[in-house]
Amino acid sequence: MNSFQTDILRMARRNKLVGMWAADKLGLTGENAKAYSDGLARGALEVECNDVLAILRKDFEAAGVVQSDEQILSAMSQAWLKAGRQTKGADASDVALVQIARNLQSR
Repeated sequence: MNSFQTDILRMARRNKLVGMWAADKLGLTGENAKAYSDGLARGALEVECNDVLAILRKDFEAAGVVQSDEQILSAMSQAWLKAGRQTKGADASDVALVQIARNLQSR
């Protein structure tokens, strides 16, 4: 994997982890939490959808969830570090994310 692919993979993993954190704050569980998290992970692969802070801020405000930007950014930073550790052991699902990133980049 080259560094671009590694960065995209790490961003997608970070977004998925932050998505699960946010889903909990939003009261989402089970498949709804997974779908929310997966949506943020896919957003890492789309240039126009990768502003996770803005997405979370909007979703939290709509749901009446009180979280400061600092709290959200802290959760994002923690997820980034965890995603970095996980990226070192890439698996088959990671290959799919890299392929999606390549397809989007070629558009």
